[in-house]
Amino acid sequence: MYKLVVVGGKLRGQEYILKNGENVLGREASCDIHFAVEGVSKKHASITVADDVIYVNDLGSANGTFLNGRIVKKATMKTGDKIGLPNSILQVVYVQEKKVVVKKKVAAQKEREETIDEILHGGTPPDNIVGKIFWAFKYKVMPLIHGINQEYEWRILLAIFTAAFALITITLTIGPVLKDSRAVLMNEIRIRGTHYAEEISRTNTKALEQKTLERVDTTFLDGASQDGVESYELIDLDGRILRPISRLNEYSNDPVSVQIKEWFASPRNRNQKDAKILSLEGGKIGIGKQIFVYDPKTGTQESVGIIAIRFAPSTLTAEASKSTRLYLESLVTSLLVGILFFGIVYYLTLRPIEELRFQIEEGLRGRRRSVESKLLFEEFNPVRNAINTGLQRIRELQRDETDIDPNDIESDDTYVNTLLEFMNGASGPVIILNSSKNLVKINTAGEDVCGIRQSMSEGMNILDITKERGFAATLIELCDNSSNNGGTSQSGHYELQGKQYNIYVNSMMGKDNFAKGFYISFVLDN
Repeated sequence: MYKLVVVGGKLRGQEYILKNGENVLGREASCDIHFAVEGVSKKHASITVADDVIYVNDLGSANGTFLNGRIVKKATMKTGDKIGLPNSILQVVYVQEKKVVVKKKVAAQKEREETIDEILHGGTPPDNIVGKIFWAFKYKVMPLIHGINQEYEWRILLAIFTAAFALITITLTIGPVLKDSRAVLMNEIRIRGTHYAEEISRTNTKALEQKTLERVDTTFLDGASQDGVESYELIDLDGRILRPISRLNEYSNDPVSVQIKEWFASPRNRNQKDAKILSLEGGKIGIGKQIFVYDPKTGTQESVGIIAIRFAPSTLTAEASKSTRLYLESLVTSLLVGILFFGIVYYLTLRPIEELRFQIEEGLRGRRRSVESKLLFEEFNPVRNAINTGLQRIRELQRDETDIDPNDIESDDTYVNTLLEFMNGASGPVIILNSSKNLVKINTAGEDVCGIRQSMSEGMNILDITKERGFAATLIELCDNSSNNGGTSQSGHYELQGKQYNIYVNSMMGKDNFAKGFYISFVLDN
């Protein structure tokens, strides 16, 4: 069985199976091979297959039919021959011996289909516990992140996770230290409050033993001499105020005193000798302690009152301010380090991708046989292998027995020199670019029209030497269109120096069917 494979032109890669007998090729929809390409006649040619013999017959086309570079009316063909049509090149391929290869490809495809569940969903989890942990993270947790990645760019997610990492790390490391520091300070305040209660008990032993609480002296708590004591109340077990003297015999309605009294009134805390601490608004705290005296009748310690002190210690406020400042300083430092970490990870990952993209473009232009990298990134190896396989298949489709060895990269020099010879007779503006679209030569008229100077721009890419990005984009598009259409001329227009110019681009094609140079001419549109 024979088939035609399009190896050049807009339909590159398209395949047409040839039936036994006559196969009419043309732009008309009724043709056996509908080939809708500009320049091809409605019924351009016929390809006849008779058992193992195949021949082409031109059907009076306007632009002619070429076989291996020679115009023909009728000629016998063999596998590997190339048919030249306007803007297209087709290769004759005999596929009987490739049936086994097709089966192998189908089998390989089935194998890939069988493992797609393992690739995307992990398949069966490993038996060992460590493997199961990594498996669960990759195939159960990460799909949630991949789902977010479908909505937000990868770099944005990386920035968010880096900032979250810094915030969580600081909170988990600095937070406990600050908490311990506050706990130590609170304990010191508890000790101070307990000392005040014990001082009242020590200096008023006789009054307390006789239960004449109205004679108790608490003057050392009055005034501002005691650091942090905002207010205090000495109450009996019924809640009646005994001190300060100005509120004697009133019943306390202070929230701190009431709450402490109720706490000590509980059966579980009735005999509690430790101080009770309450956290109040504004960084203040409340401290309460029962006052006990010895009862000789029962031989036990008996509670006779409660001292409730409201503290607003400057040390606690200073500690809170210091802790907040320390936390913010640590957070800012971590975020700055996180920004540096983000930059390193982002560009460390981006570099192999940019390098791979550049090498793929070179490979498609025939200037590189394979993609490779000095950077150690093992996860990219399967991608590189797949790309190298694809480049190899493209080379095999584009070459026949007369082609050069694909291991030899064809140079631009011979073709560019030919374009330079053409330029010698040019009267209008002309630019010559090599296959990478770097400037080789621009004549004086071209310098005046385009604003490009040969002495300052030689060897530089057209994108880097033109002030107008739109002009550069137009030239690149025309060059690519000419290259993709077998070197045929492409035209466009652009306004330069206030005047409209028609731009014509022709590419010089190499034996490997890749453009080796571009000849760009400008004609003033009258």
